[in-house]
Amino acid sequence: MQHLHRPFLITCLFGIIAISSFAQIGGNSTFDFLDRTNSARVASMGGNILAINDNDISLVLTNPSLITADMSNTLALDFVSLRTAYSYGDIMYSKSFSKVGNFVGTFQFINYGKFTYADIAGNTGGDFTAGEYALNIGWGRTLSPHFSIGANGKLIYSQLESYYSFGLAVDVAGTYNTTDDIFSASLVARNIGIQLVPYIPGTRDPLPFEMQAGIATKLKHIPVRISVLYNNLEKWDLTYNDPLSPDNQVDAITGQTKKKSDVGKFADKLMRHIVVGTEITIAKAFSIRLGYNYRQRQEMKLTDRTALSGFTYGFGLRIKMFTLSYARATYMAGSFNPNYFSLAMNLGQFTKKKE
Repeated sequence: MQHLHRPFLITCLFGIIAISSFAQIGGNSTFDFLDRTNSARVASMGGNILAINDNDISLVLTNPSLITADMSNTLALDFVSLRTAYSYGDIMYSKSFSKVGNFVGTFQFINYGKFTYADIAGNTGGDFTAGEYALNIGWGRTLSPHFSIGANGKLIYSQLESYYSFGLAVDVAGTYNTTDDIFSASLVARNIGIQLVPYIPGTRDPLPFEMQAGIATKLKHIPVRISVLYNNLEKWDLTYNDPLSPDNQVDAITGQTKKKSDVGKFADKLMRHIVVGTEITIAKAFSIRLGYNYRQRQEMKLTDRTALSGFTYGFGLRIKMFTLSYARATYMAGSFNPNYFSLAMNLGQFTKKKE
């Protein structure tokens, strides 16, 4: 295999991983798998942070300020499946200690599947695998009936063929909620850290740092919750030059390039930060969820077939001490679109019932 061109090989692999990042700001950072949504509930409502303070352990990987004592002794599994060997997810467990706070341990993984060694001429020579992993320790503490804070510490490992990398990162978050649980708001800074060991010596890359703000509110007399997320607070302009966009085409009559108005440009830039989700709960046991991500739709839709790009949907079901959630996300018409599964079990309730 020594005759095979590893630089060419690894370039192709990084390209595949970047394409699979699903409308993230790609090409500027490493360990982008940290930004993927694992929770079915979060995915079904369109984003990767929810400011919903209802003791759902699946939300704390992206918002550690939601870690509470009420979710202590809860075990959860999130799994995302595509129609390929490519899959990712996490396993979580929570435990609370009266004097130091509430903790959630999470093992996060992503499996890119099996690849074939090949050189630039197409000669093959065996297979290899690629995967990335993160061990997260989350901590949360309630400061008052209205405020809570939290943080995640992450130990990151990535192996792509014979290339490997280590990193450290932290998330910090704060949440405000009203005493009646009608309204809540969160501010999160994610992936503050460093690549300790780069894939190639001397080429250290930044981590996918992002700041996000989210709000969620219930309607008083209707069992509906609305969630709004503003992501990428650190960067205003998330647009890029797309030569296939209708706005960049030359008018056949005038010969001039079509352009958006200033108002249209502002609205486009603003909406690329906004993710909207809604949750309808029936009898406190069954929830229907819908989400819309404008930027995802703009970046992933086909010009001649927009379909449901950017829309997500799913449901949640509570059965005694079990919580099951499912979500389906549509990224591109005719493309591989992931299925999200989340299962949580309160072991404390199970033990009490058994006794």
